[in-house]
Amino acid sequence: MTLTDDARERDAAIPDLDWRVFPAGTVRDDLDAPSGRLARVSLGTGTRGRVVLFPGVTGSKEDFTLMLPLLAEAGYRVEAYDLAGQYESRDAGPENLDPPRARYDYPLFIDDLTAVLECRPGPAHVLGYSFAGLVSQLILAERPELFATLTLLSTPPATGQVFRGVKRIGRFSSLAGPRSGASLLLWGIRNNLNRVPPQRIAFVRERFALTRRESVDDIVGLMMRMPDVADAVRAASVPTLVATGAHDLWSTEQYLSYAQRIGAQVAVYETGHSPCETAPHQLVRDMLAMFAEVDGPADGSGTEAGE
Repeated sequence: MTLTDDARERDAAIPDLDWRVFPAGTVRDDLDAPSGRLARVSLGTGTRGRVVLFPGVTGSKEDFTLMLPLLAEAGYRVEAYDLAGQYESRDAGPENLDPPRARYDYPLFIDDLTAVLECRPGPAHVLGYSFAGLVSQLILAERPELFATLTLLSTPPATGQVFRGVKRIGRFSSLAGPRSGASLLLWGIRNNLNRVPPQRIAFVRERFALTRRESVDDIVGLMMRMPDVADAVRAASVPTLVATGAHDLWSTEQYLSYAQRIGAQVAVYETGHSPCETAPHQLVRDMLAMFAEVDGPADGSGTEAGE
């Protein structure tokens, strides 16, 4: 899925930017989900359909700031959400369920994301980033009619205890519990081990101030016990793209193997765990190529990015 175009050059030219600033025309609102209100942004006319972007643990809708206009310009209504307990959806949690529960669990995230997909008619093109890709597969296994396509962005290419395959330190992951694993994750991000630009790390640290620590602990625990639905995902026959960076936490070989198991296409970029931030033009290019399998080729007339 590599086309001769300027996507790589455009990605290389991305400056340090304020990630809190969305493209002109972006609409901010909330969606009522079973666990509470989920913060949402949306952009685009939707003449060619709907794209839904779900971030991972410690992430937020802002992770897709650079992707929003690219997808909207292609004619799609694109929506991005904060997961329950994360950033501006911090008040969404298990205590709001009926009956209330004590922990963030897979059914909470499955029900929330299903509510998002059901809020508009018809199947959506879904991107699940990291942990959200795990949840998206669980939904796809049971409700394939909700999906036009699925993009698994840097989603752990494993089931069960998914951290066991992390480069170098994966073999030690079984020695850490969810809270200590979450502490290590948060320490690495706060201390900018990935050396992201100044404005990016400033936003990330600001986001941590709102994200509920218990949600991070519980999600890390969930990632240590991912159900194996790979066969069901393959059987669903929904076009799927496994997208990752060559320098991700998991090796490219693991991604290739898992993609083969679920019958997915693969795109690998010269970046790390966050192609949505560092390779958005390449990622959107490859997503649109997959969308065309379902929606047909674009007419080339272009669309307005506003509502």
